[in-house]
Amino acid sequence: MEYKRALIKTLSQRITGKRKFIQVIAGPRQTGKTTLARQLFKETEILSSFHSADDSIEIGSVWIDQIWESLRLQMHLKKAKESILFIDEIQKINNWSECVKKNWDKDTAENRKLKLIILGSSRLLLEDGLSESLLGRFEMNYLGHWTYPEMKKAFSFTAQQYVWFGSYPGAADLIKDENRFKNYIRNSVIEPSLNRDIFLTTKISKPALLRQLFEISTQYSAFILSFNKMIGQLTDAGNTTTLARYLTLLGQAGLIAGLNKFSTKPIIEKLSIPKLQVYNTALITALRTESFIEAQGDPVFWGHMIESSVGAYLINQANEYHDIKLYYWRERNAEMDFVVKYGKKIFGIEVKSNTEKINAKSRGLFSTCFPGSHLILVGDSGISFEEFMLTPLPQLLTGY
Repeated sequence: MEYKRALIKTLSQRITGKRKFIQVIAGPRQTGKTTLARQLFKETEILSSFHSADDSIEIGSVWIDQIWESLRLQMHLKKAKESILFIDEIQKINNWSECVKKNWDKDTAENRKLKLIILGSSRLLLEDGLSESLLGRFEMNYLGHWTYPEMKKAFSFTAQQYVWFGSYPGAADLIKDENRFKNYIRNSVIEPSLNRDIFLTTKISKPALLRQLFEISTQYSAFILSFNKMIGQLTDAGNTTTLARYLTLLGQAGLIAGLNKFSTKPIIEKLSIPKLQVYNTALITALRTESFIEAQGDPVFWGHMIESSVGAYLINQANEYHDIKLYYWRERNAEMDFVVKYGKKIFGIEVKSNTEKINAKSRGLFSTCFPGSHLILVGDSGISFEEFMLTPLPQLLTGY
């Protein structure tokens, strides 16, 4: 039985309701956007048309006019009261947003109930187009990396497998052959994300530097690392401003983020040293030489993998739920692995493995600095890693 992600229910309700907004499905590569849209396409009883821009790049925006007009004609001939147009990989068409605006506004003016769902493999590309012409006309649906409950249900992943192999569904059947798995992540996720989603859309003066930054960031995921220290490990590193910009681009492509330090003073957050965090732990694994068994045999390294897995889960939840904000915190020798701000509530999250001791000083100072905050320990002395990852974050946080 084909697995269906939760977003399909939300989209189904929206497209069967009143025509109001263009529905945008956006997120990182290889997270199942096209699969979800095709599932929706097969299920709907409304007259629908599904198209991919993959083979129509050279035609340009005229192609959008053609498929749009074709569906209008079908509506007329079949006397259909409404219809749905699906366009996948729309960001590959030059000037797509202006063309979509023109056709959408025409249908609105003529009271034609032609609904639109557009998909893109890069939030960076989609948001550029959406911000130019379509403000007020679209509704964003973020499809992030798969959670542990999804990988467990769809592919029978264990918690340990989720930590090491991450959550790309296309690679789930390859985990018994780790070389093949790593090649898939490098060739089907990393390379297209860098080459197509960043290099082809943004002027990058030092592409080799951006690649090095990505590789070092995967090595130091879950570490707080200043840009000056990064420069010391990079060839032709340029300056900290360049690195900060490149890290932002990697984040927009759903690869690596730089978390800010939590503070009640916005200027401190903005100027803080970043904590590097992968969006998917498979990005770490793909560039490592260790096997799954060898990685588990190194308690210190495995502890960092678990922390990165928790961080990846948290950052994807923050992208999905706008009332969740993610940070880290450090003050002298005191540190909190992650800080989640949920509405007005503040949560300090510590991730501890068997080899690590709970730092009472860190917990005490954090509570003193942020009165009324809550502390969550992920590990043997608190909520287990598996239980934490199985519980939807909003559900967990509302329990405090």
